[in-house]
Amino acid sequence: MSARGSEAAPGAGSGPGSASPRPLFGGCWSCRLLSGAGLLMAAVWVYQGPRSTLKKGIAPSMGAIAQICFAAGEGRGARGE
Repeated sequence: MSARGSEAAPGAGSGPGSASPRPLFGGCWSCRLLSGAGLLMAAVWVYQGPRSTLKKGIAPSMGAIAQICFAAGEGRGARGE
């Protein structure tokens, strides 16, 4: 039986050949592109609601302004920043 203190820590490397941790979900580029395109399309869809009322000449409400700001933030999130 081994002593409890002699076991290596789970995050510690055991030598020069220890592998670095893989990124969450493996860094799949097709997944990144698909989710980024989905976020951009969602941002466009959210933006189109208040934009159509603005094109009709109706003054924007606070909700419409908030929706446009949310869509802008959602579109920025798709860029990965």
